[in-house]
Formats: sequence, C-alpha cells, structure tokens
Amino acid sequence: MLYFDHAATTPPHEEVVKTVAELMRRHYGNPSSLHKYGEEAGQLLKRAREVCAAALAVKPGEIIFTSGATESNNLAVKGAALQYASRGRHLVTAATEHPSVFESCRQLEQMGYELTVLPVDEEGHVNADQVAAAIRKDTVLVSIMHVNNETGRIQPIHEIGPRLKAEFPKVLFHVDGVQSFGKLPVKLKDWGIDLFSLSGHKIRGTKGTGLLYVREGVKLSPLLIGGGQEFDLRAGTENVPLIVGLAKAVRMAAEGRERFAAAASGWRDIIMEAVRQNPALELNSGTEAPHIVNFSHPAMKAEVMLHTLELLGVAVSTKSACSSRLAEPSRVLLAMGRSGNAASGGIRISFGDSHTADEIRQLALAIQEMTTRLKTVEVRVQKVGFSAPRRLNEARD
Repeated sequence: MLYFDHAATTPPHEEVVKTVAELMRRHYGNPSSLHKYGEEAGQLLKRAREVCAAALAVKPGEIIFTSGATESNNLAVKGAALQYASRGRHLVTAATEHPSVFESCRQLEQMGYELTVLPVDEEGHVNADQVAAAIRKDTVLVSIMHVNNETGRIQPIHEIGPRLKAEFPKVLFHVDGVQSFGKLPVKLKDWGIDLFSLSGHKIRGTKGTGLLYVREGVKLSPLLIGGGQEFDLRAGTENVPLIVGLAKAVRMAAEGRERFAAAASGWRDIIMEAVRQNPALELNSGTEAPHIVNFSHPAMKAEVMLHTLELLGVAVSTKSACSSRLAEPSRVLLAMGRSGNAASGGIRISFGDSHTADEIRQLALAIQEMTTRLKTVEVRVQKVGFSAPRRLNEARD
C-alpha cells in the first residue's frame, strides 16, 4: 500500500523514534524537580526550546510547547481573545480555516464575541485588502492560515502581516502554519506574525506534540492553569521525550525543506497533469504548495474514489482528517464556490519526503485506472435505471 496522506499524519523519522524511546528509558525526571534527574530533564527541555527557536529564527522564550496544532490554535485564538477582551471583542478569520481555528472562533462567537468570516475567491484566496477592510476599532485578532490543509492554496501572509502592523498595530495576527513549515519559507518576524502554530506529527515527529510561537510582549490567557509550566501559559508536566523528539523533527524539516520542496513540486505537477487528462475530474489545487493536490469527481462521492484507490494499493484522503468521517461536503470546497456534488467528491493527495519518482508514477496510473473502473460501473448502473453516485454508494454500504 502506497501512503499519500502526509497532510493528515506522517510516519515518524526513525531517528525521532529512537530518541524518544531512549529518553523515556533514561531521562524520566520531572523538569520542575530540583534533584539531578529533574535538572537533566530541564536541560533537555531547554535545549529543545533552543533548537525549535533557531529553526523559526525567534527567541527560545517565544516557544510554547503544546500537545499539537489543535491545542496551539485554541490557545492562540481563545487565549488572545480572552486576554484582550477589554480592548475589543471582534475577530477576523477566513471561511477555509482548519476546524481547530474555525470552531474556536465560533465558540467565542457563542460567548458574545463578534466574528467576521472572510469569503475566498474560486481559488481559495483572501487578500490583504480584504483583511484590512474587515478591521474595526474593536478587532483584537486576525487568524489566517498559511497553507490550506485540503487544497494546498497559499494565503499571502507576507502581505497581510506587514499591512496589519503598519495600519493596525494593536491587532494580533495568528497564522496556522501546520502545512507550511518544512515545505515553504516561513519568516515570522519579517511577516509581522504574532502567533504561529506548528504540529509535530505533520513533519515526521510524533503525535501529541506541537508548539505555539508567541511573540515577545504578547500576552495570552492560559487555557490550562496549575503549576505554571511553559511560562504560565500551559500548565502540566512537560513530556520531555516527546518534546525532544519534536525538536529533532523540527530541525530536520527545516534543514530538508528546499530539497523536499523541489522534489515534491515535480511530483505535484505529474499528478496534476494526470488529473487534467481525465475530463471526469476537476482540479481544486494549483501550483502553490508543493505537497498537496486536491481534485473532485462531481458524479462520485469521495469515499467511493478513496476505496477504489485503496483497492488499487493507494491510500489517500478526502478532506481534513479531523473532518473526514463527517458526511457533510467539504466546507473549504463549498467556500471556493464548488457545487455540492464536487464538494462531496473531493480527494486529497499529499506527499512526504520518503516518496520516490516510481511511486508517483504508480499513483498517476492508479488515478487513471480508478476513473476507468468507475466509468465502467457508472455505465452499467445507468442501464438499470440508477444514478451512478447512488448505486455506487449502496454497493459500498
């Protein structure tokens, strides 16, 4: 089975696995303890923070370790909104954000905050003018992701951030960078980013790890309180082995970014061409992020294509892994103006640094074979009076 769902999760580096296992055996001390075991764990934690800060070109004190991107996004959005509620209760985000941002904003809306959800164009983009036009006197936070997790569309963070800093310096800018770090250049300081979320298991680290960059001077209301760990922003004993594993994955992703991006861009172009050659398929991605391709078959539900590809030895995804088991059409594709059928028939392919050119060729052939098989079945079921999508789904069930 060829695995092409790296945007959902990645196989951890063997070096990361070995590091985590070794630290779990040898360095089990609580980093808050004052004895030798605690001091050793504390030094490991300090070094991991320095490694992550260096990869992002920020200060170690600006790195907050979390359990993953969902927690980082929740802490950024809700922590900022609650901390600066006296300044204002208005938030701005985009219609295509990850559920951990979008639903955090919706939850705050239920608590009395006002939310502006920016529409995107047919390619999935917002622009700096849109964002600036949405700012009010009571706006406290703008949250726009860098790379969309379903389509790979890149938002102009490098334009939005400096515009906000120049015209609205009190408005905080949060960026979900889960799908961009290790694939694209990320310049937190130059782009005026105040808060930046990152996930370990998207860059061949382990699940349950992540970080939030919090610019020096920005205050957040903590979601977890207690022992004062992570600069009073995230209470709870730090998981030192996993954090050190995260730091190793962050360093490796940063060092291998250019090499991976060059290879993945070629793979993306091959798969996009395979999709274009099939008139039954519609591309939802462009030549933007190097590692994600999304396409739809308006006459087929995504699950039908997914399971057909699985029978052909290829594992792909439908939409965000956090939402893939929900029956609703993709919120992202609907926001881009796709029809309900197309939004229900979206397939996401995502690459990792372990793929080979031969595997990409096999994937392209599998896509071609998938559409051939589905076309054959579609013709057969139409002859007996059923629409293809309905009959195929009944057969699958």
